[in-house]
Amino acid sequence: MARARRTAADPDQADPDQADPDLADPPAGPEAVARQICLQLLTAAPRTRAQLASALARCGVPPEAAAAVLERFADVQLIDDALFAKAWVESRHHGRGLSRRALAAELRRRGVATQDIQSAVSRLDPEQEQATARALVERRLETMRGLPTPVRIRRLTGMLARKGYPAELSFRVVRAALAGPLPDEFSPEPSFDETPDCDPDD
Repeated sequence: MARARRTAADPDQADPDQADPDLADPPAGPEAVARQICLQLLTAAPRTRAQLASALARCGVPPEAAAAVLERFADVQLIDDALFAKAWVESRHHGRGLSRRALAAELRRRGVATQDIQSAVSRLDPEQEQATARALVERRLETMRGLPTPVRIRRLTGMLARKGYPAELSFRVVRAALAGPLPDEFSPEPSFDETPDCDPDD
């Protein structure tokens, strides 16, 4: 007697390569893709809303989906530019010795709103900024023993300039560190409009 034919109606005998398309995982929608991208980036490091928006745009996420996901992330405080700015100022000032002006420039490049930038950098008062500049100069002076005074002045003021300190404060701190007035050629008019073009490295 012929053996009964197996049919696809028997779930135990169904061909695994012929899965029901209705049971397969549906393709991820744009908002799901956007959520995954944002979570991956935020797991690696804190990001601003503008940084995440830029990443989503580069990945081809539609603007409407990107905006919806970013709004939800902000609602649950996975994105908080004000908090990001405060943490950035705290870390970069104490860790790298950057001035308020340099820190503000860095935050602007990361898309932080002006109000959040001002609130964050205002936590550094002029006395703290000057104390940090003085500590930077004193530490660098330890490596300059034996160098002519003009060379030390150029290197010290250049270092402070790269960290965003205004000329007037830089020369005042260097003059005090060298315990004497600077030569006339090292007393330029102070400039308060210079902003570092890139993240300072020194």
